[in-house]
Amino acid sequence: MLPHLPEGFTAVVAGANGGIGSAILQSLLSSPQTGHVIAVSRSPLVFEHPKLDSITADITTATGRKALCEKVNGRPVHLLFNAIGLLHDASQSIQPEKRLEQLDEVSFAQVMHINAATPALLLAALKPSLQGKHAAIIASLSARVGSITDNGYGGWYSYRASKAAHNMLLRTAAIELKRLNKQSIVLCLHPGTTDTPLSKPFQARVPTEKLFSAEFVAKQLIDVMAKRSPEETGSFWDWAGEPIDW
Repeated sequence: MLPHLPEGFTAVVAGANGGIGSAILQSLLSSPQTGHVIAVSRSPLVFEHPKLDSITADITTATGRKALCEKVNGRPVHLLFNAIGLLHDASQSIQPEKRLEQLDEVSFAQVMHINAATPALLLAALKPSLQGKHAAIIASLSARVGSITDNGYGGWYSYRASKAAHNMLLRTAAIELKRLNKQSIVLCLHPGTTDTPLSKPFQARVPTEKLFSAEFVAKQLIDVMAKRSPEETGSFWDWAGEPIDW
């Protein structure tokens, strides 16, 4: 499954009740290589598994991250997969902006907090379990629209900015973690357009062959992680295993 990691490895999945997070969780639980999975989500998981240790917490808050750390209890974490992200939220009137005048200070701050600050704060909270001499993969969902080089269409100001910031934070964390654990691999992953609630309002113009199931994306991203080495830490990849320019 993940040849860089040992047999019986410990994984943490953040956003385990979301589309991609749930699919990653199921893949991990079904693999004989996985020993223990700590799954954290804002709503309780509706199933149990011998390898599963679930926690209901909001890791966008300091209280939620503290609860997760208490569950991990300082044990080495071999895989940290972050699947948390925000594109739109009708309850908070958050929608991707098409024009500058649609920018809203409160919405912008919330998107930046969820998509950029939270993954970095999650790494900071779990840093004691990621440093050391054990193999570790830290993967966090990004998006191609976070690539400054690839931005040829404009729009989606907050989301683009938050994913670009996410990528910079993960790239910077990769440098620090490499000093603390030479076996660490930090990856930003673009899943493609996945049939989940996050992309639902924007699927009308997506060709059928480019709208992926969460299960397909989980399989692809695990394959991408499986092919990476510590020399590639701090890099940005798409679901097909192709590198993305920053």
